[in-house]
Amino acid sequence: MSSKKKHPKHKLVVLGDSVSQGFQNGGIYRTDLNFPNFLRQCWEPEPNFEQPLFTAQAGIPLNLEVLARGLSDEFGNSIEWNEYLPAITHLYSTLRRVKRYWEGKIKPLKQERDMPYHNQSIWGFSMNDTWMITEQNSREYIKTQPETYSMFDMLPDHAMYVTARLVLNPSFDEKFSQFTQLDNAEHLQKHGGIENLIVSAGHNNVIGAASDLKYELSEEEDLDKFPSKRNYTVYRTEHFEQEYRKLAERVSKIGAERVITQTIPYVTIPPVTRGVNADKSREGHTGYFDYYTRFWIWDADFDPDKHPHLTKEQAISLDQHVDEYNNIIREVADEYGWITVPLNRYVSGIARRRLGNKMRLPYPKEFCRAMKRNPDTNHLVENTNNPKLSTDYVRIDRDTGKLYKGGIFSLDGIHPTTIGYGLIAHLYKETMEKHGVEFQRPLDWDHIIKSDSLVTNPPYVLVELRKFLRFLSMGRQEKLSVVGNSLLNQLMDIFSDRD
Repeated sequence: MSSKKKHPKHKLVVLGDSVSQGFQNGGIYRTDLNFPNFLRQCWEPEPNFEQPLFTAQAGIPLNLEVLARGLSDEFGNSIEWNEYLPAITHLYSTLRRVKRYWEGKIKPLKQERDMPYHNQSIWGFSMNDTWMITEQNSREYIKTQPETYSMFDMLPDHAMYVTARLVLNPSFDEKFSQFTQLDNAEHLQKHGGIENLIVSAGHNNVIGAASDLKYELSEEEDLDKFPSKRNYTVYRTEHFEQEYRKLAERVSKIGAERVITQTIPYVTIPPVTRGVNADKSREGHTGYFDYYTRFWIWDADFDPDKHPHLTKEQAISLDQHVDEYNNIIREVADEYGWITVPLNRYVSGIARRRLGNKMRLPYPKEFCRAMKRNPDTNHLVENTNNPKLSTDYVRIDRDTGKLYKGGIFSLDGIHPTTIGYGLIAHLYKETMEKHGVEFQRPLDWDHIIKSDSLVTNPPYVLVELRKFLRFLSMGRQEKLSVVGNSLLNQLMDIFSDRD
């Protein structure tokens, strides 16, 4: 009888949210450009790593980059006032088609499949959704909620629940209809075993404060509510620990050979909020701004009596909450013998604006060399030890049409660019290697950088960024707009309300 240990069939499985699914520019689109897939490509031979596709109609619920490219093709580098009506007609037609597709009005969404996907990530999911949300209750929720066919609501109805159905049970068959993310991972463990299980969770227990610009702490009754019924934007520390320990206990019962988790980045770093009114010269400056408002509201236009915002004190409190969350993650991970990837430390170390235009952590050397090799990015690497990438919102040079600021976060202001996901993959790989995990190949930085179209070939309409964002943020009181309820506000509502 052989005593040789049987090798797990499934090299990599992921339980997570938008960060591990690969969400960017306002939607889930190219799942092949997420960090787990970049990581998977570093093993030889490349293991099977199956994910759902969302490339139809450029993704769900909204792809701001594709939208910007379409507007650039039609109207050049700027949308002028006299072009608003034709631009709105173009926008309306595009969004109506996207909405109809993801609501199943153009063709059936179901896919023939008899095994769960290896990547069980679903954008918008909080920790407790890993054991609460199924394809069946997502389907029931969609059926019982009124559909919107208004010119003021042009994004797909209940987009997160549509996504959940296509990840959890893409065939819509009865067999997996009541399976959660955890159930699907357990099924993979029973049918071949899991070698590496990534658990990326907790971001959506605090990100709503930034996307909604509302600071509201969770209450005990929120913990068992369906996502659309929750009122909090920030988990109390005791609630985070309670839920994370529940998650850890359930993950440990799956029996994966190795579990890898990560810390949560500060939600005050991504440019989804614009920090305004900070006097950096004053004594005792802390690196925080006086206010945090929408990224499409310019500093000079900001009025705290008119615009939604968070205060400096609330921003500091959010960071303190994230510090406490991360202490809990590290403590629980240590108890279970998990590997913890220090994502928060890394993102904080490259947040130039917050650090006074300095960096505490260097970019990977091979990444810098690949940026220098690429003719579309070598202008960002005059100093190979310090590329001109930042966590700012993207900015495009008027004369060259090339990116000169930003590059880490995509157009939704929350989620990474493809390069950003590459940097996360680097951090995962580096951390896993320190814990004895072997990879046979380096990250393919040339492929990652070439695939980042926002950085290498940005839509020219972004040259006039202020005009473009103003166009997308027009409210229904502005008579020229037939898209009324501001696409950007609708997008932020989706991130915060998960409805």
